[in-house]
Amino acid sequence: MFSVEDVFAQRIGGKNFGKDTTIYKFEKIKRAKRAAAQEHPGVELLDMGVGEPDERADDLVIDTLAVEARDPANRGYADNGIREFQDAAALWLERVFGVTGIDPATEILHSIGSKPSLAMLPHVLINPGDVALMTVPGYPVFGTYTKYLGGEVYNLPLVAERGFLPDLTAIPAEILKRAKVLVLNYPNNPAGRGATEEFFRSVVEFAQKNNIVIIHDAAYAALVYDRKPLSFLSIPGAKEVGLEIHSLSKAFNMTGWRMAFVAGRKELVAAYGTVKDNTDSGQFIAVQKAAAVALAHPEITERTRVKYERRLVAMVETLKKLGFEARMPDGSFFLFVRAPKGTADGKSFANAEEFSQFLIREKLISTVPFDDAGNYVRFSATFVAKDEADEKRVLDEFARRLDGMKLVF
Repeated sequence: MFSVEDVFAQRIGGKNFGKDTTIYKFEKIKRAKRAAAQEHPGVELLDMGVGEPDERADDLVIDTLAVEARDPANRGYADNGIREFQDAAALWLERVFGVTGIDPATEILHSIGSKPSLAMLPHVLINPGDVALMTVPGYPVFGTYTKYLGGEVYNLPLVAERGFLPDLTAIPAEILKRAKVLVLNYPNNPAGRGATEEFFRSVVEFAQKNNIVIIHDAAYAALVYDRKPLSFLSIPGAKEVGLEIHSLSKAFNMTGWRMAFVAGRKELVAAYGTVKDNTDSGQFIAVQKAAAVALAHPEITERTRVKYERRLVAMVETLKKLGFEARMPDGSFFLFVRAPKGTADGKSFANAEEFSQFLIREKLISTVPFDDAGNYVRFSATFVAKDEADEKRVLDEFARRLDGMKLVF
């Protein structure tokens, strides 16, 4: 008799696939939201846990898509992309980050969002027994596929005491011998902290010394505050040791458009292209052409950046009044703050998840908890607001609901 459970691969659980009763973090958040809505009917839930832009793409980009989608010349498979987008990406890297010397034909390749590229790149680098060095907390996709392929993940904790930069000197020698790749993400999700040129220079030296490839997920690189945008590729020697992944999702409000690109050493780009060519048939050409127009207009990002900065400043002010060690992030649209241990009236929180659940159920404010390296909660400035007046209303309501909370840290 046919048993579908017998055919599932062990990497997804084998016979136990679908039987895991563990309730994951985001499912717990969804359940708490539903419960809060039932307990407080008619009360608005302030969703500050959203990790994607609250606005749609710019009219110029949308209009370009409408025109290009009607062109029959764009109807076919894009395969590994069009040169028009590659050229636009190279010019954007130079204009925004000062990165020069990139050959768009051989050192840039598009991706259907940055997530698929992070899923494909382990196929380029990881053999059974190889190690991927990854920061925690962080985006887990590269690590998930590393394990699928029989590799191992060695976690590098990001802590406030080190400015949320990993300690590369603390990696055991045995791990370094088997390490093939170091995955970084700056400005960081969830911490919002940025890297420095000095740190990136040390990363290049580390890669050269240990023959390790660097993958830098730069999804938030263009959304920075009180500093210039910084690309890993702007560091001397960086292009020789790695790749950088850029996404249009955050900087251009194009999350659902699924448009990104990898840039860096041509051999790594070519290897990624080989895996990609056997995985997908490319993003719709009309989307690529619209994305090229977006990249030609970095002022779109600047308008978005100003909005997030305005919101984050207000959120920092509110949280500091309550005792949080809140400060403006270096980049991204996230505020990452240490969770309180409890309240003055005796309520205790064993971890950030318990505090996050408390905020949802008692204050109808949704956040995302992280207990990977310390207990933190992430507030996002991407809450939905119709306009600037509505934005102020939401921020005022945020402050009102938290007013009077006596927290113990």
